[in-house]
Amino acid sequence: MQIACDQERPDVQSALQLPTPKVGFEFSIPEKFMDGKRHEFSIRFPDRTALPLANPSTPDVPPAAIIHFSEKSLPQYQSYIDGVKQGALRGWILCADKPGAEQHGRCMISVIVDGVPMAQSRADRYRGDVAAILGCDPNCGFEIPIPQRLRGSAPHKFQVVTLPDRTELNGSPFITSLADDALETRLVDLLGTIDGLHRKLSELRQEVRDLVPRRGYNLGDYNRWAHKYYPLLRERVAKQRQLQGSARTEPLVSILCPTYRPLKSDFEAALNSVLSQTYSNWELIIVDDAGKCAQTTAVIERFCKADQRIRAVPLAKNAGISGATNAGMDAAQGDYVVFFDHDDLMVDVAVEVMVHAALETGAKLLYSDEDKIDQAGYFLEPNLKPDFNYRYLLGCNYICHLTMVEAETMRKIGHLKSDYDGAQDHDFVLRATEILSPSEIHHVPEVLYHWRKTPNSTAVNVANKTYAIEAGVRCVHDHLKRRKIKAKVSSIRGLTLYGVEWLTKKAPKVTIIIPFKDQVETTRQCVDALLNKTAYKNFDIILVNNWSVEDETIDFISEIQKHPRVSVLTVEEPFNYSRLNNLAVEQTSADYLMFMNNDVFVENSNWLHIAIGEALAAPDIGAVGAKLLYPNDTIQHAGVIVGPAGIGAHVHRGDPVTEYGYIGRTMLSHEVTAVTAAAMLVRSDVFHEIGGFDEKELTVAYNDVDLCLKIRDAGYRIIFSAEVVAYHHESLSRGSDDRPEHEARFFHETQTMLARWSDNPLFERDPSYPRYFTVDQQPFFDLVDPETL
Repeated sequence: MQIACDQERPDVQSALQLPTPKVGFEFSIPEKFMDGKRHEFSIRFPDRTALPLANPSTPDVPPAAIIHFSEKSLPQYQSYIDGVKQGALRGWILCADKPGAEQHGRCMISVIVDGVPMAQSRADRYRGDVAAILGCDPNCGFEIPIPQRLRGSAPHKFQVVTLPDRTELNGSPFITSLADDALETRLVDLLGTIDGLHRKLSELRQEVRDLVPRRGYNLGDYNRWAHKYYPLLRERVAKQRQLQGSARTEPLVSILCPTYRPLKSDFEAALNSVLSQTYSNWELIIVDDAGKCAQTTAVIERFCKADQRIRAVPLAKNAGISGATNAGMDAAQGDYVVFFDHDDLMVDVAVEVMVHAALETGAKLLYSDEDKIDQAGYFLEPNLKPDFNYRYLLGCNYICHLTMVEAETMRKIGHLKSDYDGAQDHDFVLRATEILSPSEIHHVPEVLYHWRKTPNSTAVNVANKTYAIEAGVRCVHDHLKRRKIKAKVSSIRGLTLYGVEWLTKKAPKVTIIIPFKDQVETTRQCVDALLNKTAYKNFDIILVNNWSVEDETIDFISEIQKHPRVSVLTVEEPFNYSRLNNLAVEQTSADYLMFMNNDVFVENSNWLHIAIGEALAAPDIGAVGAKLLYPNDTIQHAGVIVGPAGIGAHVHRGDPVTEYGYIGRTMLSHEVTAVTAAAMLVRSDVFHEIGGFDEKELTVAYNDVDLCLKIRDAGYRIIFSAEVVAYHHESLSRGSDDRPEHEARFFHETQTMLARWSDNPLFERDPSYPRYFTVDQQPFFDLVDPETL
């Protein structure tokens, strides 16, 4: 295009001392080139020589004959903020997408109060008054309710900007207080003061606790903890005994002790620990497994003569651990049977505590917590256990000692099987689960048994009994086979820890629900990984778009929803994690719902197969959680513990992925009370049965913990699957709750959880988490003071 240089430029005339000011030109770049793409631009004289041009975006670069530009025409706005009226911020805004274009409403805006985003909205309310004057689109108004926390006499600075270009509206910013009702203003001021005082008192209380000189307890100094715990345990038992008085029932308890050439001092200590029991109605059956050791025989004879409650059952031929125990089972005359190793120790109140629990609960099989004792007499390495946890039991025999079983039930279960020697007790307990309901298997939460730690014991080195590993794999496999469940069982890293792969052929429909707002690269990476790395076929994805405004995101949405597996649900409401997911659930009829954050990236193709396998393993499984890792291969999530002290805390956070966790918990799938919704599979019918996420009181925090508690409270189990692994860039999308602008909301959600669940046994003492460990400090490491038990 040819243009004349006839525009007046007196500035140039003055600077260059020219005879005429008509040396300028003006050229409007055609709108079709204002598309954000790269274009070349040059100006040439009639002889085709180029006029050197400076690029305004790179002023330090010498002028060139050709410049490149990629500008996009900016929208033009006309707007006005009416102000705050009747508790809402009102105004209107019109937009012309390019110069000369027709103005339209429905613009997206953001309201910022005191520098913190308050709300996002679309200006689409009917404004007939504006349309009458300007002859424009009438759907251009906005009316945004002001949260109660901002009402009161205190002034606030309001800003209203367009999205995504953040152009301020006419009349922004402005400062005002929201005091249109004197009584409401006073009440809100007082409420704010009370909330502030409550939060300050909580902070001061914690600060004082931290400052009070005291030495806490943890697994590193368990011996010190134990020496305080055991006297307190005896005091509790004595008080209980006193309360029972003459009404106390004392069934006969048979204590079985298979024996084969034990160290004399350890054997005598074991027998003396039985004689020291505060419960008197017992019989001790010592089965001498043809050890042919004169010293052992002499010890047995001496103890039998000293107490008529002790009986010897000598075997003519060595029968092994299973055969010797079976001989004791046949000889037992008691109502209950206790299993006891020949070199271990029972706490003096052990039998009394176990019998009381059996009579109180009606349980048929009971187990206690245990620890180890070394040759110097130090207590160490406690095995502090959860309440009955069937899925954990498949992975390891966590029940172990002390185990007591009703004699009639023992005979129904049957003898120990020598085919499983090394894992014979694991097999026995698994067979018990085949005839007992979970309510008939009871955990006694007291440390009642000391496992002797000697150089040749499995307490020191499992390699001393390598045959136990193979036997353990077989006993778990055979148990599942008897239950007609197809599964593959294998040892984890050559230890007595077992992985179970469920071999189900069912493939129920799964809908993966992912809320997001912009952050297109993160969301794209999440979705691409799901689509490209998931071998499971019967799934789809619902992306919940909550106020995305960036052009790249709009392009991504347009592109991704063309994929047959992906749909996009746009929700233009204030961020409410619970509601976003609930709305998405309404869009699907899938059998299972996979709630997932957009910053979770799956790696293994079989991840969904494994999750569905866990979900289908039993009819009472309501949800399955995943093992989530930070990008540096440390653990972000391996289950959530609950309790008033900490509401919900992730266990083993920060541990290397190569570590086993406490008693194998990061390697073994097991039942938990809660899992994070960053990657949580939930049965759809269960989700509907319990009413879904709480979108009224728990909009951001703790909604997943609340959902899990409702699932558990309804009678369903929740599984942490150690084999479902993904990477989680935690809070990359939403940010942390530890920011001043989130304080009031987080405080309210914390109080909601405490008010709702504090009287519920699930929350008061998490059944999947040993009561000895703290909830608000380092889980599975810091111990509570024994005085609080």
